[in-house]
Formats: sequence, C-alpha cells, structure tokens
Amino acid sequence: MNKNDRGGLVYSTEAGRMCPACRQPLTGCLCKAQAQAAAASSGDGVARVTREKQGRGGKTVTVVRGLPLAPEALQALGKKLRAACGAGGTAKDGVLEVQGDHADKVLALLLAEGHRAKRAGG
Repeated sequence: MNKNDRGGLVYSTEAGRMCPACRQPLTGCLCKAQAQAAAASSGDGVARVTREKQGRGGKTVTVVRGLPLAPEALQALGKKLRAACGAGGTAKDGVLEVQGDHADKVLALLLAEGHRAKRAGG
C-alpha cells in the first residue's frame, strides 16, 4: 500500500479541508447532497409510526420512519409534532423521535398535514 491509496488529498491551502470521497472542498462537497437526496427518495413514501422501548433504558419513544422530506423540512415537522405532543425528541438520519407514547396523536397529526402515514408494529 503506497501513500496514494490512503484516501487522497485531505487539505489544500487554496480551498481548506477536502472531502476524501468526491475530492471537492467541504463547502462544495457533493457527497452529502447526493446521500440526502437518496435518503429522501428511498422508500415507498409511507410514513410508519411505531412505539419503541427496547434499547432506550425502559423509556417509551414514538418513532416515525419513511418520511420523504428534506432534512430541514424533517426538522420543522419534528418540532411541530413535539410541540403538539408536549414532549421532547429529535430528528436525525431521516427518523423522527418523540419522547413518550404518542403514536396515535402523531399519526393523526401526520394525516392532517397531508402525509401518507400508517401505524406499524404492535
């Protein structure tokens, strides 16, 4: 293995830090935009609302997967859902999480917003 096989240019004095995958400056990196577009377009367009408890220290969390939205729109919808439920939560990696068992309320709010959604799991 020679030094050219280790990932390529990492820093340029002209542009600063470089993306190792597309070899563009991080400010103009194409990888994240392509990954976000692929994540937003993947799936069948139906949001699935589930209630999860496993691996969360015994706490119940309402999880929404499969929303075909851009990350900014997902953040805004997550904020609206958390405010309506009066709970905390997060939006990361294309998944919305609302703390507590609010699956029915979240499902109703998603349907009222015009999203295709259904209850999944038990």
